[in-house]
Amino acid sequence: EVQLVESGGGLVQPGGSLRLSCAASGFTFSSSAMSWVRQAPGQGLEWVSGINSGGGSTNYADSVKGRFTISRNNAKNTLYLQMNSLKPEDTAVYYCKIRGASPRGQGTQVTVSS
Repeated sequence: EVQLVESGGGLVQPGGSLRLSCAASGFTFSSSAMSWVRQAPGQGLEWVSGINSGGGSTNYADSVKGRFTISRNNAKNTLYLQMNSLKPEDTAVYYCKIRGASPRGQGTQVTVSS
């Protein structure tokens, strides 16, 4: 069974940083392209960033480009999202997912507020 467990969220002031992690199991993580998506209150899912299976190719939504960095450790079956220069509009529940599939985890809440 595919399991994706997100962690690392929290409350942070504008301009601050957080590092999200996603522990994966139940599938061949090292062969799977992965993505981060987020859902703000009252909004639909928004794609944030993606990474290929080997980690050599990444892409980002314009809203986070230059501030967020996606990475992965295939030896640890873990996906990461480093978030810097956070803004109030980054407030959302963040989910990791296999590219092309729906999110399966519970997500991790990120709140950016002073």
